Amino acid sequence: MRTPLIKILPLLLAVIFSGFSCADPWVPDLGNGYYKNPILFADYSDPDIIKVGSDFYMVASSFNAMPGIPVLHSRDLINWEIINHVYPRLPFEKHDRHAHGLGSWAPSINYHKGTFYVYFCTPDLGLFVATTQNPAGKWTLTHITDVELWEDPDVIWDDDGQAYLVRGKVRADILYLHKLSADGKKLLDDGQIIYKDLQNQPVIEGPKFLKHNGYYYIFAPAGGVTTGWQAVLRSKSIYGPYEAKTVMHQGDTDINGPHQGGMVELDSGEWWFMHFQDRGVYGRITHLQPMRWINDWPVIGEDKNGDGIGEPVSSWKKPDIGKTFPIKTPQTSDEFNTKKLGLQWQWHANPKAEWYSLNRAHKNHLRLYSIQNLTQAGNLRFAPNLLLQKFPAPAFSANAQVTFHPEGEKDRAGLVVMGKTWAYLAFFKKEAEVRLGLFEGTYDQYDDVTRKINSVSWQANAQNEYSATLKVEIVEGGNSQFSYSRDGITFTAIGEPFQATAGIWIGAKVGLFSLNSSIHKSSGYLDVDCFRVE
Repeated sequence: MRTPLIKILPLLLAVIFSGFSCADPWVPDLGNGYYKNPILFADYSDPDIIKVGSDFYMVASSFNAMPGIPVLHSRDLINWEIINHVYPRLPFEKHDRHAHGLGSWAPSINYHKGTFYVYFCTPDLGLFVATTQNPAGKWTLTHITDVELWEDPDVIWDDDGQAYLVRGKVRADILYLHKLSADGKKLLDDGQIIYKDLQNQPVIEGPKFLKHNGYYYIFAPAGGVTTGWQAVLRSKSIYGPYEAKTVMHQGDTDINGPHQGGMVELDSGEWWFMHFQDRGVYGRITHLQPMRWINDWPVIGEDKNGDGIGEPVSSWKKPDIGKTFPIKTPQTSDEFNTKKLGLQWQWHANPKAEWYSLNRAHKNHLRLYSIQNLTQAGNLRFAPNLLLQKFPAPAFSANAQVTFHPEGEKDRAGLVVMGKTWAYLAFFKKEAEVRLGLFEGTYDQYDDVTRKINSVSWQANAQNEYSATLKVEIVEGGNSQFSYSRDGITFTAIGEPFQATAGIWIGAKVGLFSLNSSIHKSSGYLDVDCFRVE
């Protein structure tokens, strides 16, 4: 007897979509003891990792985004979640406004005598360290020195307790070594050059220290972000001389410029290396590679040719930690029903309390106020109060249920895809009428280049509010189609797909904004019921 199709259709659909979760657009854990790369299809640039006990911690660059330097946690190196940020803001006035491309570059994370240390430089303000005993708790930020063009610091405490800091210099292709105080918070000398080889290892940067089997190792990417490779330097003396070897390159894979990251040794004896790949609009996404030692040199990835140079793997057996942990991915969706913003959110500059209210002015809602942005036509280049998060997958959708409360004629609020160019679907007021419009804009140092693509009239409800569900669907490559719904069910596309672009040193982001481009202050605002990523 044949079973009617209508009875088996739900089973077929369940099989087809097994393992697929609307809340998790990219899941690297394959559920069968293997994983796929990238382990984070999001812009966790310049990653560094450590192992403390049975826990793994990761940090990444934030540049101008606040709060800065996300701290991620994992129990197996595959399943990660955001647990904190190293600092809520940078204590400098310039970061109260837009500071594209500045802020924290290439942090390193270390653990010494019960304290976690995160070192980082900004290209214009110098060297910093943040310390804590609990990476999910409060960090203390120390400005070690005010200097320009330092980058990518890392620290090692030698066997005699002496601390050393290795770092690069912006666009100089040189590595320097400094002595540090025992607490890691004070430079003890002016430093000296320990490595420079423009012919064989150009654009060397992002150094990471390791002492292993009697050698000092410096893992340092070279050759440039998009086309480079992973080099390793080694010496019996911390001051050198260092010999260099390329230990991973693109080879025959499609993983361009595989380099810059950190390494960990497991209790099982396995070694693993985390690095990034520049994917343009998506930023610098994160891969995990097996690592092994041959003749006191590391080989990262799979050495297919037997030449001691590995190539990135696309899939591999999961790290041997002796246990299996639940699937986790970094946070994306937010119901705004807590007292703090989700850790996935970052502002485009130092945040201010007057920018928003969460679960106070309107219970279980985020309220974004119409903050003055004194440029014409709502140009977002200069807006610090953009609330954004990383693209979390090659293809996904994001939607927000919003209610607009306009006051001034130049109030504008809605859903945005942000990079060097941007597009947003926003409510705005034109004379006595409220409309919903699609706008596109671009950076220009001499002009406000923001243009309206299309708009539709919008009617208020009985409470004189303007409500809608705003949506953007991103397909692989970054094409972004905006749409809207009046009932939360049926969506209408508006305009043509917008090609998202990367920002300055960062990938494109998606999120929310509310601003007023007039010299007259506004009491308008946007209420957001939820933000959902699928």
